[in-house]
Amino acid sequence: MDRKRQAGKAESQQGPLLSTEARLVEVILFLENEPVSLERLSKMTSLSEETTRNAITELQEHYREYLHGLDLAESQGAFQFLPSSDLHDKLRSCYGRRVDRRLSRAALETLSIVAYSQPITRREIDNIRGVSSDTIIRLLRDREYIKVIGRKDVPGHPCLYGTSRKFLFEFNLASISALPKLSDIDRLRFEAEPTQEKEEA
Repeated sequence: MDRKRQAGKAESQQGPLLSTEARLVEVILFLENEPVSLERLSKMTSLSEETTRNAITELQEHYREYLHGLDLAESQGAFQFLPSSDLHDKLRSCYGRRVDRRLSRAALETLSIVAYSQPITRREIDNIRGVSSDTIIRLLRDREYIKVIGRKDVPGHPCLYGTSRKFLFEFNLASISALPKLSDIDRLRFEAEPTQEKEEA
């Protein structure tokens, strides 16, 4: 079968073929296996940001329309592939276990604070909880629910924590924006008070 007939067969089975730019963005997101910003994607592909954004839009529409096993999700200005939401229940028995059966109430509280307040430092988490969170943060990092996503521009340059892809998957979230909305009371509780003292890294 020649290449033209193969292309026609592929299109009839999977939809229109992707542009070279979209395929390039697709493979980079696959290889990186973590959220990648538009700016970084543009640099890695040597494409303009406008062309990169168009490639992302093309990918999102293609994956959505032709029911792939993955969705191209955006969270906090970065893009990553996540399992399609309609497949979460089928995948959970093999790749995910219920988090609330594995984590203590204190660990779930800390994880919630990180999820709603990220990026956030350990000292800010301590201020919200009213107790030290060193051990719990270490546990959540070891289990890959949170990760270091940067350093705060204050004396000591403490780590800034955010949630991971594993967190999104096990809580059945397409992105952080899909978190349940907080009430006004809860929102005030989750707001970290600024600290003037030097924080540890």
